[in-house]
Amino acid sequence: MRKPGKVIITCAPTGSIHTPSMSPHLPVTPDEIAEAAIGAAEAGAAILHLHARDPIDGSPSPAAEHFMAFLPRIKQSTGAVINISTGGSATMSLDARLEGAKAARPELASLNMGPLIFDFSGAAARVQQWQHPWERPYVEGARDRIMYNDNGYIERIMREVGQDLGTRFEFECYDIGHLYTLAHFADRKLIEPPFLIQGVFGILGGIGADPRNLSHMVTIADSLFGEDYVFSAFAAGKNQMAFCTQSALLGGNVRVGLEDSLYIGAGELARSNADQVRKIRTILEELGRPVATPDEARAMLGLKGGDQVGF
Repeated sequence: MRKPGKVIITCAPTGSIHTPSMSPHLPVTPDEIAEAAIGAAEAGAAILHLHARDPIDGSPSPAAEHFMAFLPRIKQSTGAVINISTGGSATMSLDARLEGAKAARPELASLNMGPLIFDFSGAAARVQQWQHPWERPYVEGARDRIMYNDNGYIERIMREVGQDLGTRFEFECYDIGHLYTLAHFADRKLIEPPFLIQGVFGILGGIGADPRNLSHMVTIADSLFGEDYVFSAFAAGKNQMAFCTQSALLGGNVRVGLEDSLYIGAGELARSNADQVRKIRTILEELGRPVATPDEARAMLGLKGGDQVGF
C-alpha cells in the first residue's frame, strides 16, 4: 500500500439494500439523492458512490434516465468525483447494471470482483410496517439470491466501461479471493494501476467484520500489488465507523453513507449522509489524518477529470 497521506472519504448515499420503510432519511427521489450527495460533498466527501432509485416507489433502478435526473445537478453543485455503481442489485441483469455507467461515462465506477451470497434478509425483522409492496419480498428474498459477477462479466465491464469510456474502478472486494481475481486481470493488462481497492466487510456471505480480517486483507493486497494500489474499507451496519477508523489507522481510506449503515450511533438513525461524513471526518482529523479534496483524490487515483464525463 502507498505511504499514508491524505484520506479519501467516499460517501454512498442510497445504495440498493435499504428500503424506504427502514428509514425516513434514506434518499430515494432525484431531489433527495442530489441533496444528500451535495451535502455529503460539502461535509468533506471527495467521492460520491451513486445508485439510482425509481422515484415512484423508491425501488432500486438501473435506468439511465433515473441517474440523469440527479447527476447534472450534483456536478453543477460540487467538484466531487462521481462513482456510478455497476453492481446495481442482484435482481438486475448485467446489461441493465451497465446502463447508468455507459450513459454517464463517469470518472469512477464500482466493480464487484466476484460472485457472492449477498444476504440482507435479516433487516426485514426490524421493519414494523412496509410502505410499498415490493419491499418485503425484496428484502426477505435476499437469502435466496446471489450477487453475480463471474470472470466473463468482470472482463466485459473492464472492456466496455473501463477501456471504452476511460473510466477507472472502485474494485469492491468482499473476500480475500477477490484480491487474487483482481491480480489476475492486472496481470492480463486489462486494468492499470493505481487500483482503488474497496474492502467490504460484514455482508452475510462475504468476509466478516473482524479487524483481523481487515489487517489480513491489507497484508495480502500488499503482497499482490505493492505500491500500485490505494486501499479503502468499510463495514456494513453497526461496525461502520469502527472499521473506517481501523482503515485509517492502517494508512487507508474510508467509506460511509446510508447505503452501508442507516445509523449514526447505537440505535440512532442518521438524519443525513452528511452527518456520517462529518463524524468520520472528525475522527480522521483527531487521528492526524487530513482529508483529501476531490482534486487530490483525482490525482491519487489517476482519474480522467470531471470534464470528460457524459453529464
